[in-house]
Amino acid sequence: MKEDTLFELSMQLSVDVLKLTRDLRAKHETTISNQISRSATSVCANIAESKYGHSRADFIAKLEIALKEANETNYWLRLLLDTNRISEEDYKITDKLCGNIRRLLIASCKTAKSNQN
Repeated sequence: MKEDTLFELSMQLSVDVLKLTRDLRAKHETTISNQISRSATSVCANIAESKYGHSRADFIAKLEIALKEANETNYWLRLLLDTNRISEEDYKITDKLCGNIRRLLIASCKTAKSNQN
């Protein structure tokens, strides 16, 4: 159940960030928009891949990569806010979603590691 929630939240993050980057690219901001779109969509892609991991270790590794990508996405969001490229409202909404995903990923990794024995 948690993985499905995680997947749906990460898909929403991907969609939200891609919409945000479309607006950034219209303003000719390509460097950061490319970076954040890669990291945000990678969160969802790694969660999707984790469902078909070859082993428990592979499953955990994919979730840990997704966690790193979520953290990177948060960095790019903060940079966009601090350089006035996105509104505070857009930042807060997307940052909250990203934070929820990170918390779920941390809990999922801990659970998977404790069940590994």
